[in-house]
Amino acid sequence: MNAVTLSQLSKIYEGGKKALDSVSITLKPGEVFGFLGPNGAGKTTAVKLLGGMLTPTGGSCQLFDINPSKEPEKAHAISGVVTEHAQMYDNLTGLQNLIFYGSVFGLATKESQKRGQTLLKQLELSDAADRKLSSYSTGMRQRLSLARALIHEPKILFLDEPTSGLDPESAQNVHAMIRTLAKEKGITVFLCTHQLRYAQEICTRYGLLSCGKLLAEGTLEEFRSRLCPETKVKLNAANIPDRLSLRRTGNQEYELTLSSKEEIPALVRRIVENGGNIYHVSAELPSLEDIYFALTAEGGKSVQMKEAHK
Repeated sequence: MNAVTLSQLSKIYEGGKKALDSVSITLKPGEVFGFLGPNGAGKTTAVKLLGGMLTPTGGSCQLFDINPSKEPEKAHAISGVVTEHAQMYDNLTGLQNLIFYGSVFGLATKESQKRGQTLLKQLELSDAADRKLSSYSTGMRQRLSLARALIHEPKILFLDEPTSGLDPESAQNVHAMIRTLAKEKGITVFLCTHQLRYAQEICTRYGLLSCGKLLAEGTLEEFRSRLCPETKVKLNAANIPDRLSLRRTGNQEYELTLSSKEEIPALVRRIVENGGNIYHVSAELPSLEDIYFALTAEGGKSVQMKEAHK
């Protein structure tokens, strides 16, 4: 059974603004899915629909076999949400906040305290467990927000710019924790962000969104093979024979374009066999950011890319 399903999901707000336009996506348990696009693309609207906070204008969405708009309580029970601006209680300590939110999900105080202490340790907040939230920095609040979302051990985790306000080291710790949750506990992660480089580091599959429309969906390798199949290769080398037709770009610097990266070993052998000396070879593969801008430059042409096992 799919963990998350969007089927021709659409949302039009009062006044006619179309926030989502017939978006279809399915996620399996344990996926780390990046729902990517600029501010205003429709990412937060999708999360609100999946959380039962909004009702679709068209199409439908499900969390496992739960329809969030009809059974929001059940949807909340199996999901956790982290937004860019954490909303908790300033007059409570970090641990007290977690115990309170654990009770909201029906956990006993002792169980909430045990889980809360474990999460605070994982997120490097143990030293601040007994400090009031009002004394927390923005980054500390964001990490506590992640702990709050995980207190009831959800099956699905919705993250809306989860590393906002975090220093690089804290952000890396959050990345590692997200990967562990997906790999070891099978939690499905639905990550919304406009930071494409960050998403490329952590996600296993992506949906690229613009103005409410899904431009493309698939893995990075699928994007590259379908949209940018050629590979630019750069070499630092000497004694390159002219007949090999490499473009010279500087002192002992060359480049050429190949149909795929699989052609690189044959290129290296050919250079060496013809008397050339190679000091460095690198393949410049398009990043997720390059692919997104290539798609938007095409005017939003929709491309659906399915994983090989589907």
